[in-house]
Amino acid sequence: MGVLSNVPFPRQSPQTLADDGDSLRFCSTCAFSQACMDEGMDKGALMDLHVLVEHIGPFHAGDHLFREGEPFEAIAAVRAGTVKTYVVDRDGHEHVLGFHLPGEVIGLNAIDGETYPCNAVALDTVMLCRFSFPKIAVLATRLPGLQRQLFRLLSRDIGRAALLAGDWSADQRMAAFLVGLSRRLAARGFSATRFQLTMARTDIANYLRLAPETVSRVLRRFQEEGRLVVDRRELELLDTAALEALAAPVLRA
Repeated sequence: MGVLSNVPFPRQSPQTLADDGDSLRFCSTCAFSQACMDEGMDKGALMDLHVLVEHIGPFHAGDHLFREGEPFEAIAAVRAGTVKTYVVDRDGHEHVLGFHLPGEVIGLNAIDGETYPCNAVALDTVMLCRFSFPKIAVLATRLPGLQRQLFRLLSRDIGRAALLAGDWSADQRMAAFLVGLSRRLAARGFSATRFQLTMARTDIANYLRLAPETVSRVLRRFQEEGRLVVDRRELELLDTAALEALAAPVLRA
């Protein structure tokens, strides 16, 4: 049983690396803060509108946030940690759909139906902001900027999935994954060049549709070529220009 459809949920002490905000300021990883500020709405004004945002967690590695088929009632923004979404086919094989970082939203692909179409599991210690979808949908009708942000988030998820559907080489796929990860972390105030791969290499390989040994081989070659340094899950990008050039056909940038 997941937790996004279960309310109330006790508030826990956050363990975040980013600025957690306060009663007036948004968390620095808030997925909706810019849209609300664009509409002239600060955090205090949103409280006046009775928009309830629940801070839930911590969840630990292996804890499921929701499972495929559970009733859809809420979306959630990741405040800290990494969330993996995946499905399991009829033969019992897992297919990784994506990895969600601080400031990103999970549950958006359930909007069209009444149940979650995939599973979401914590890869490390995860904190979430839970948004009742009926309430945020009502608010979106009053704040066009928030509505546009929801559409952008949906479009971004679709775009990420489509990027890896092409006939790209293993080097291009891995470079695109690393550059995309770097850009997403940088957008939320984290280091763009030094970060931890919180996902297992088997999960990365599954997501990129590569063999695990291919992922290890490509990372090893990138290190030998001076493009990065990797020590277990700790990674530092050294030659970002070379990686971005390799990833450009995939990322279209």
